[in-house]
Amino acid sequence: MRHLATTSANLDDTKVQGWDVIRRVVPYLWPQSQAWVKRRVVLALAILFTAKLIAVTTPLFYKQAVDTLAPEGASAAAFLGFGAVGLTLSYGIARLMTVGFQQLRDVVFTPVGQRALRQLALETFTHIHNLSMRYHIMRKTGGLSRVIERGVKGVEFLLRFLLFSIGPLILELLMIAAVLFFLFDVWYLAVVFVTISLYILFTFKVTEWRVKIRKIMNEQDTDANQKAIDSLLNFETVKYFGAEKWEADRYDAAMAEYQKAAVRTNYSLAFLNFGQSVLITSGLVAVMVMAAIGVQTGTLTVGDFVMVNAYMIQITMPLNFLGTVYREIRQALIDMGDMFDLLEQPAEVQDKPNAPALDVNGGQVTLHDVAFGYDVARPILKGINLTAEPGQTVAIVGSSGSGKSTIGRLLFRFYDVNGGAMKIDGQDLRDVTQESLHAQIGVVPQDTVLFNDTIHYNIAYGRPGAREDEIIAAAKAAKIHDFVISLPDGYQTSVGERGLKLSGGEKQRVGIARTLLKNPPILLLDEATSALDTQTEMEIQAELKAMGKGRTVITIAHRLSTIADADQIVVLENGVIVEQGKHDELLAIAGRYALLWNRQSEENAA
Repeated sequence: MRHLATTSANLDDTKVQGWDVIRRVVPYLWPQSQAWVKRRVVLALAILFTAKLIAVTTPLFYKQAVDTLAPEGASAAAFLGFGAVGLTLSYGIARLMTVGFQQLRDVVFTPVGQRALRQLALETFTHIHNLSMRYHIMRKTGGLSRVIERGVKGVEFLLRFLLFSIGPLILELLMIAAVLFFLFDVWYLAVVFVTISLYILFTFKVTEWRVKIRKIMNEQDTDANQKAIDSLLNFETVKYFGAEKWEADRYDAAMAEYQKAAVRTNYSLAFLNFGQSVLITSGLVAVMVMAAIGVQTGTLTVGDFVMVNAYMIQITMPLNFLGTVYREIRQALIDMGDMFDLLEQPAEVQDKPNAPALDVNGGQVTLHDVAFGYDVARPILKGINLTAEPGQTVAIVGSSGSGKSTIGRLLFRFYDVNGGAMKIDGQDLRDVTQESLHAQIGVVPQDTVLFNDTIHYNIAYGRPGAREDEIIAAAKAAKIHDFVISLPDGYQTSVGERGLKLSGGEKQRVGIARTLLKNPPILLLDEATSALDTQTEMEIQAELKAMGKGRTVITIAHRLSTIADADQIVVLENGVIVEQGKHDELLAIAGRYALLWNRQSEENAA
């Protein structure tokens, strides 16, 4: 299988080493620490060998039965002591045993394949969650999920057919070749060899051509799927702008390109199938003609003629299967190549080896000369020095693009600082585990996104395993309990995709309850009420204030009225702190904060 070495038909036009991909799969088939998996693989191979041995001897019973029934063979000695009826029954039993052993092989191997599928799916899913925020922002979720789906499905196929198609095919062909050579003569073997060689060469060449067409079809499929997901996720926006026809036309245009590629794929498949049939039929006819001549000259019996036909049909079936298997393996390699590329994507933010857990004994948050930029050529934060003492509320304000939300992302370690350090209780965030860091910080974002599940599930997500009374207590503290129990299904009410069945205020309260249940010592409020109406904002502000008692709170705010009572207000502009102090102090100096305050006051008055 020389052509399996490399292909450029990958979804992102990078080279995929076919054998490298196969080597990546082997550990799932033969794991070092799972003896039961190895036992099943060995047993499946033993059953496979037995099935092939029976399959190769089956036509011998067929031949002897025919010879016994032929007029000139009626008085011949029965094969292995069986008469015509016994030979016919033996032939049927042998065929049944072949099928039975094949099914038994599948039963034995299925847990191995499903385990590999589950293990790889989990590994991929976990790895994706470990990738950086930057990676997820740059990738399209719909396209990413499609690559994962195709890749994971290709694993079980590759495991199964590398073990139970390519190997068995070679084994069966060798056995039949030996039978033809010893029972007939070398010319039968030569015809079979030439037929198989031409068939394999034709199949591989045409399949390589089809793989390139499949690449285009996969790209169009991914594009159409991405457009569909993007449109459905933005259902409200589509409705707001009456853009249903625009979205339908956009999707249809993508599907039209997919249709063209799919048609070409089917046309090429028809060509491949017909060409394979021509080659196989030619070989079959050639061997049958040779056998027929042998019968006419008396060197072969009618039973020999029938046996040759049976062996040729027996060869035809796995060869036809080879075409399908090879095509699917090549296509699986394309899909799996992308998935393994994904698994090889390094996480931008990683724990140091043997990093300790974060030990929070107060909750002091310190930014020491912090510098950061999403792009090195475009710095966002330029030497920020800031300290939030335990139990303090520190508000960060400023115009859009000043770097407010970036501080929140750095605190949660979605990114690492380019310069300086961020510390909690004197511990550099880069020196502790991300898991322990995330456990100590509760976030209430501007738009709380909920899972498409129940209210109960979304609140309990703050601390999996929490008791029912703790979940209800968190809901009461967030002032959402009374609303929930007024619903027909109570806490089992589904919130819909991204929580769209709830109002903005209701979603935010569920988010607050979720964070309260987590009970972290440090809170990050990232413009937590800026998307709400004034009345709802005032109500939720009271809950947020109560939530912050006894905790260190970092508030990123747009509406200055919500942070006027903060212990410390920091004004950011162009990535630097331009003012810092309490509300009254900042108003007194009549600087940037006072300008923003007066402007918002005028807007509210208007």
